[in-house]
Amino acid sequence: MNPPLPDDLRHALATLLADGQRRLIGLVGPPGAGKSTLSAAILAALPGQAQVVPMDGYHLAQRELERLGRAHRKGAPDTFDSAGYVALLRRLREQRADETVYAPEFRREIEEPIANAIPVFADTPLIVTEGNYLLLDDGPWAQVRGLLDEVWYIDTDEAARGAWLLARHMHHGRSAEAAAAWIAGTDEPNARLIAAGKARADRQVRWPPA
Repeated sequence: MNPPLPDDLRHALATLLADGQRRLIGLVGPPGAGKSTLSAAILAALPGQAQVVPMDGYHLAQRELERLGRAHRKGAPDTFDSAGYVALLRRLREQRADETVYAPEFRREIEEPIANAIPVFADTPLIVTEGNYLLLDDGPWAQVRGLLDEVWYIDTDEAARGAWLLARHMHHGRSAEAAAAWIAGTDEPNARLIAAGKARADRQVRWPPA
């Protein structure tokens, strides 16, 4: 079972939503930091008031990654449609009252993005977007920070993060050796890149809470 949202984060969200305007909050952190479980805790704390729109829906399809010669480092910044993600955030900031915005979703069981899988309704006050590169200051990624009201950087125990990553890769079909090699060659270089933007976050969140 996911841990509940701590009181200080509940208060931060209540303050953010106090004026009744739609707000977009970003959750950023390295692979395995707990972005999805923190997103779930926010949804549980604000039933009917929040929608999660993950950055991972903008993964390029496996076939396109193979065409580009990037499949061996899937998850790196240039393996996403970053400009498409920026366009989605703009739509969510400007969403009309009569409009439903559809966002894509990444399905780990097939390792592919699925278009139009997440409906976002105009009366949802809080949009939570989570992903690795919300603070990356390069290319289209550099526009993301300006489209978010707040960004929270997730800190977690490094040993626990590594163990969880290993288990996740093995759960999705990699051997222990292949999983460890992927973490060393792909996940950890990406983690260092993500951590370089940590100072640009509005808040640093220890997750799971002690």
